[in-house]
Amino acid sequence: MDAIVSGPDEDGIGDALEAEGVSVTRLEGTLSRPTLEEAGILEADLYVLTDVGQSTTVPIALDLNDDLRTVVYARDSVPEFVRGQLDLALDPALMEPAMVAEELVD
Repeated sequence: MDAIVSGPDEDGIGDALEAEGVSVTRLEGTLSRPTLEEAGILEADLYVLTDVGQSTTVPIALDLNDDLRTVVYARDSVPEFVRGQLDLALDPALMEPAMVAEELVD
């Protein structure tokens, strides 16, 4: 399984995914369609967003990869326009990264 983790990963979801055998590409800063393409979004199985300020990347990622599972793992609220495009939205204060990673891989 290949995953892209976008945004700061202060809670360690990327490490937890790697511990489950997932190949993780990490992105930070302002993201764009070319950045996502270069990171491998076309082949990715999972897109995990940790910075809801970059929520516009979710529809872009889904436009590039119809089979992509999308997850927001952040403490902040997800904007309304992206909620319907997510497979899962979780607050790190409620679920530990290891538990989330285990569920995403199963």
